[in-house]
Amino acid sequence: MSTTTPLNFLDNIRPLFSYYKSLGERAMAQAPDDALFHTIANSQNSIATIVKHLHGNMLSRWTNFLTEDGEKPWRDREGEFNPTFVNRTEVMQAWEEGWACLFEAIDLLKPEQLQDLIFIRNEGHTVLEAVQRQLAHYSYHCGQIVLLSKHAAGQHWQSLSIARGETQAYNAKRFEQPKERKRFYE
Repeated sequence: MSTTTPLNFLDNIRPLFSYYKSLGERAMAQAPDDALFHTIANSQNSIATIVKHLHGNMLSRWTNFLTEDGEKPWRDREGEFNPTFVNRTEVMQAWEEGWACLFEAIDLLKPEQLQDLIFIRNEGHTVLEAVQRQLAHYSYHCGQIVLLSKHAAGQHWQSLSIARGETQAYNAKRFEQPKERKRFYE
């Protein structure tokens, strides 16, 4: 690992988490209120249930991130999959609370802590590994939220990236620009 890797990682990780948070928010904004609670099959999760699970996971993993096991004794993971939210406001409050807990924890990280050992369910992870684990977990669930929102919005869906049929025009515009160092999520 080069000496610049930890700084680059910490410089990039908050914007990358923010990108996935934004994807979820922009998707949910396109879903009608009732669609937040709809399941496409009996054994599947609704958007609201996915948010409830993310909320529980984020509070558990990021509360006292460096000093306590990431699976807190007070977490009710099984209960996260029981629908209890009744409106968009409750869904979005849980969404914001979970992400605020995450951002508070990662904003305090220092490069020299990235190799420190922390535990999730008694399994040791470096801080770097634990952060990457959670990024993968949250991006996976944000993708589910996008898919369910897109399904609910139907023909009214507005693409969150390059819309179908617009790749050639998008690429032409990008390649007209000079090469530059840029993050894809900016």
